[in-house]
Amino acid sequence: MKISVVTVAYNAAATIEDTLRSVTEQDYPDLEYIVVDGASKDDTVAICKRYEHGIAQLVSEPDQGIYDAMNKGIRMATGDFVGLLNSDDFYAHAGVISAVARQLQESDADTLFGDLIMVHPEDTTKVSRYYPGKGFELKRFEMGDMPPHPTFFVRRELYEQWGFFKPEYKIVADFELMLRFLYLQRASYTYLPEVMVHMRTGGNSGSGVRNTLRLNAEMKAALKANNVPTNTLKIYSKYFRKVGQLIRRPEKED
Repeated sequence: MKISVVTVAYNAAATIEDTLRSVTEQDYPDLEYIVVDGASKDDTVAICKRYEHGIAQLVSEPDQGIYDAMNKGIRMATGDFVGLLNSDDFYAHAGVISAVARQLQESDADTLFGDLIMVHPEDTTKVSRYYPGKGFELKRFEMGDMPPHPTFFVRRELYEQWGFFKPEYKIVADFELMLRFLYLQRASYTYLPEVMVHMRTGGNSGSGVRNTLRLNAEMKAALKANNVPTNTLKIYSKYFRKVGQLIRRPEKED
């Protein structure tokens, strides 16, 4: 089984080396790594070139944003399954992709997700939130909730069947895609019971009241566009559950 991992980047020199190292040090033999850079103006590409031994394809050219770049990388991929790892995230250990491949082969599922921990952007040993995939139920999409997308691996052919990321959603195209694949199309999924990814806080969705309002407005629009029943109260109710993620920690970290 061939696994493709796609990293998209723009002016990510401060963090991308952790990402590159975590992928190129994976012990899985049939791994294809693709890096799509949006014509960065800093040292991102120079840093990537130091890891060319583990990168199958590296492109640097202008794009229309993060989701356009993700679509470009997925279309370049040749693996049986594709995962996406952003340029400020990194895999928890060198055996993550081996565990992914083993679980996918044993389950014969179309998709996979696991657990994620969110860490301080400068000191990545400090955990700020535990974001588990365990126990996720499809009805939670109606609340604007989803499994952790950086842990999500998808059978590549499903993108051709059901479509790619929709760049018109500036923040929640990952949510909309998982909604389409898992909730609407009922793609089969399997849960990998371990922390797969360390994710720096911040990122595309940002923080603060303004970004929270924008995020939830986009989620409501995505749900409506896909004829999924929801309302504003239901969408904001997810934050009650997220409070527990701030104090809970994974039972075991590798």
